[in-house]
Amino acid sequence: MWSEEADEGHAEGVIDSAYDPYSYAYPAPEYELHTGDPRQDLEYERQYQQSYIVPELIKNFLVHFQKCINDCNLYEIQNAYESGFNKLTDRFFKNSPWPEAEHIVPIVNNDPVFLILYKELYYRHIYARVTSGPTLEQRFESYYNYCNLFNFILNAEGPVHIELPNQWLWDIIDEFIYQFQSFSIYRCKLNKKPDEEIDCLRTNPKIWNVHSVLNVLHSLVEKSNINRQLEVYISGGDAESVAGEFGQHSLYKMLGYFSLIGLLRLHSLLGDYYQALKVLENIDFNKKNLYSRVPACQITTFYYVGFAYMMMRRYQDAIRTFSNILLYIQRTKSMFQNRASLYDQISKQNEKMYTLLAICLVLHPMRIDESVHSQLREKFADKMLRLQKGDMAEFEQSFSFACPKFLSPVPPNYDGGGSNYHKEPFQLQLTVFQEEVRQQILVPTIRSYLKLYTTLPISKLAVFMDMSEDQLRTHLMCFKHKMKNLVWTKGTSGLEGEFQSASEVDFYIDREMIHVADTKVARRYGDFFIRQIHKFEEISRTLKPTQQP
Repeated sequence: MWSEEADEGHAEGVIDSAYDPYSYAYPAPEYELHTGDPRQDLEYERQYQQSYIVPELIKNFLVHFQKCINDCNLYEIQNAYESGFNKLTDRFFKNSPWPEAEHIVPIVNNDPVFLILYKELYYRHIYARVTSGPTLEQRFESYYNYCNLFNFILNAEGPVHIELPNQWLWDIIDEFIYQFQSFSIYRCKLNKKPDEEIDCLRTNPKIWNVHSVLNVLHSLVEKSNINRQLEVYISGGDAESVAGEFGQHSLYKMLGYFSLIGLLRLHSLLGDYYQALKVLENIDFNKKNLYSRVPACQITTFYYVGFAYMMMRRYQDAIRTFSNILLYIQRTKSMFQNRASLYDQISKQNEKMYTLLAICLVLHPMRIDESVHSQLREKFADKMLRLQKGDMAEFEQSFSFACPKFLSPVPPNYDGGGSNYHKEPFQLQLTVFQEEVRQQILVPTIRSYLKLYTTLPISKLAVFMDMSEDQLRTHLMCFKHKMKNLVWTKGTSGLEGEFQSASEVDFYIDREMIHVADTKVARRYGDFFIRQIHKFEEISRTLKPTQQP
């Protein structure tokens, strides 16, 4: 699977088969149980602390959950995963862990597959809800559990007999990368760490190693043959014909697809934006695809694609990407209101993407969807005004808020004594972004002057800009250069495109005179009304004729 032999270009094997990750004896956590009846709450707490007795309600749920998984009852699995588990979490384990796996072993008859899946939920809940966060041991334990899960899926001689809903499969990949990201940042915060913990990190370099994470994702992609399936699907063929034994199975196909999105995210976190878009070259974003089945996956995909475009100075593609997904969120937000955690996550992503869209529109003005534009004016008018004035502090603050949490692929220097290693990747990306902004900080001002004239002497504009003519010529060349972007026009690869100038003003210099041309295209209202008339006629044809009395 993802051992040294399986991937020579990656790290050594990530799990020692002789290592028992559950041999440690950790103190039992204290559970805060909330049933609405204080006496019952105290009784449950007493039972946990004295006898590790799992409440009957939890027992029944786990038995039912296990049966659904063993029976491959996808509808019931999804109901238990998205509804039952979350309701019991809010009732019994809002800020404390679920029972440790060893306490539920008798309840589920030591079912190894169910225990692996239970631990995946158990550790994910600790990362998300437990106030103190995961300990170093729990970070290690979660990593080894992911090892067991992916080894089980990838090392099987044939497709494993298990079905999981798409949402859970996406959450597995998403959480796997999140925990790697969390560990990488945690590992770099050396300040206030005891010497024993630093020694433990130093002596376990393979735990949450970047090569191991990449190896898992690439192994899932290869096992599912998802890239070949996408190629055939895009060309209009039958993807099943090239899927292979594993790729025909929904579990492998969706894990393979979600791993592509995971690779997009991981490469973006590492600052490799070219490779981030390269892994998605077989996905056509202009058509409905597999990612649209899971809204969180779709939003994550467009966020990282848009951010990669922005950092590659492909502002027109970034604006198109952000506008499309923000419009999608506007139209579907009501679907998520009953799921608090997902709604909060999507709302935060929504704010981040509006901020990135504001940055891109300041650096590269262009027309966007009216409903998205109205939201932008309503919520970000002051921010955009400061950005347009060239306020570098506002650019830095906006970038800091909206960018991903960048990480370093290598461990820190444990002997260096520094405490800010975790900030270095962010500072590097921020420096690159700031340099790009500084290069074109005067472009909006130059544009505003050029809009007022059809011809303008260079000397006169130089006086307006309070600079020498030579300096002005440099900034005019910068204007020309920055307004010409590589823009996607066709094909599936997001890296493809043609150079286009989308500036609403263009100019050329003849001797000492600037000649300005307005390239702004007037709205084609006729085409808009014709399209709406056709839509109305189509709707009318589909409606059933009313019965006459």
